[in-house]
Amino acid sequence: METRPSASPPLWLLAELTYRCPLQCPYCSNPVEMAAADRELATEDWQRVLREARQLGAAQLGFSGGEPLVRQDLELLVAEARRLGFYSNLITSGVGLTHERVVGLREAGLDHIQISFQSAEDEVSALLSGSSKAFAHKLAMAEAVKSAGYPMVLNFVLHRHNIDQVDRIIQLASDLGADYVELANTQYHGWALLNRDELMPSREQLIHAEQVTNAWRQENPDGMRLYFVVPDYYEERPKPCMNGWGQMFLAVAPDGMALPCHSARGLPLQFPNVRDFDLETIWRHSDAFNAYRGYDWMQEPCRSCPEKERDFGGCRCQAFALTGDPTQADPVCTKSEQRGLIDTALAAANCHATGGTSLMYRSLQASRDILASQS
Repeated sequence: METRPSASPPLWLLAELTYRCPLQCPYCSNPVEMAAADRELATEDWQRVLREARQLGAAQLGFSGGEPLVRQDLELLVAEARRLGFYSNLITSGVGLTHERVVGLREAGLDHIQISFQSAEDEVSALLSGSSKAFAHKLAMAEAVKSAGYPMVLNFVLHRHNIDQVDRIIQLASDLGADYVELANTQYHGWALLNRDELMPSREQLIHAEQVTNAWRQENPDGMRLYFVVPDYYEERPKPCMNGWGQMFLAVAPDGMALPCHSARGLPLQFPNVRDFDLETIWRHSDAFNAYRGYDWMQEPCRSCPEKERDFGGCRCQAFALTGDPTQADPVCTKSEQRGLIDTALAAANCHATGGTSLMYRSLQASRDILASQS
């Protein structure tokens, strides 16, 4: 690895502890090839990663997966994070959580828990998660989290099959006493991209859901905070993905691969592994982390665009997934010559009848089958 110009330290570390998960959500952002990452870091490896990240400057820490609760050493890692001075957040489906474990995580020093829901209804939740028991358990665990003194933070991933019930989703969150609710429309990476044509809502659905959300805000100005995240595809300009490549976000995958974005694994880059290099070397000097820093890598129209310092050319993962070239402008941008790829997907979504599904559900076995078909 050659020496590179200094980079600002990462502020946020995402520790993806495992790709294992008891649910099978078809919108999961885990890589479709996740079965290839089957050798998880050991407890001591993760403890070293946390120490190195903190020394590098990271202050915010997210524990995610997969389902991080399947790791029996989670409380040990939380305790290490607290000792090091991280503000730590558990991003969980709630499956595997118990009242006792909520208390244990609190005692270990966990600062924040976010629970994800598939729906406001048991039947739709079972359809999307593959579990008939998950919905009731999530409800109980949301209340347990609140009872333990945490703010109640809920995440609902919206898509064609549940966006029309956004009024019931908001009401459910309100009934539970939620403090913060993210109504996060699916972004199309990993398994979600594989299922895009079945998940993409129509423009009519999206407009109605946002109107319902805004109406609730106006009627309840002092109520819970609602965050409505629009799908990238319905934007005209790309989001500043991770606030720029290798600028403030660092993810470590279950097998130790270090990534500037949790979806970057599929890019044609050789990403370093924390088993082979320390985080400072990875962050400051690796070819992969320097690949799209700055602006020299950009093609037109990004290179001469006055907006490049705001959006950084958009998402490299999306550019590669849709065009085959990670240095292209994010096709979401209407200045991109590849915007037609987005418009075609939107046209399909807006003439797609909501009804039966032909979803590819996320699972390790499905991932193995996909890898086998590619070999």
